[in-house]
Amino acid sequence: MKKEIGMEKIKEILRECGIVPVIRIESASDAVPLAKALMDGGLPAAEITFRTSAAADAIREMRRAVPELTVGAGTVLTADALDEAIDAGAQFGVSPGFRTEIACGAVRRGLPFVPGVMTPTEIEAAMAVGFDTLKFFPAEAAGGVKMLKALAAPYGGILFMPTGGITLGNAADYLALKNVFCCGGSFIATSEMIARGDFAAIREGARAVSDFMGKLRGKAPSHKG
Repeated sequence: MKKEIGMEKIKEILRECGIVPVIRIESASDAVPLAKALMDGGLPAAEITFRTSAAADAIREMRRAVPELTVGAGTVLTADALDEAIDAGAQFGVSPGFRTEIACGAVRRGLPFVPGVMTPTEIEAAMAVGFDTLKFFPAEAAGGVKMLKALAAPYGGILFMPTGGITLGNAADYLALKNVFCCGGSFIATSEMIARGDFAAIREGARAVSDFMGKLRGKAPSHKG
């Protein structure tokens, strides 16, 4: 497994990824081909959501089999989920909302954590306990790019990871904002693709994102083939 890494390095990896796959996985047996498809497509990170009982085992298998992939735990809502994520080897954690005991508990235990917010009040609650890197969720429903532009002035030191309704059609508008360091996208590896074993489609989806990010940055593709 890859050596555990801190928040600054996690931000660097997620920024490089650009659009981080946000994934619901029903069976840990799909974890290894999923991880390989993402890496072959040029995406160096993934967020496995704790929306199924397979999440922890999937993270464990992905980290074991594809150590170059940075694997995080998403939808971390409870202390039990946090325990499972850390025990499985998650390298970062993400939550859709902000609960002090979960977010601060993660940091105390050495897990880089990106808690979710939607309003100025929630942003300030997170700032009050030391967070400056936040998930903005649900991004499109909560005002999208216009909302993030409005938040930039009073919260100039805050970076956001907008998630919810992100597609290749609107990602460039988000990523152009100075207060956005990456986006989360569930379209890259859907639960339907995984369930039918269509890892070729996932690889192609990852490759499309990698190519998209390369064009935005003026770089050559990072995927294989």
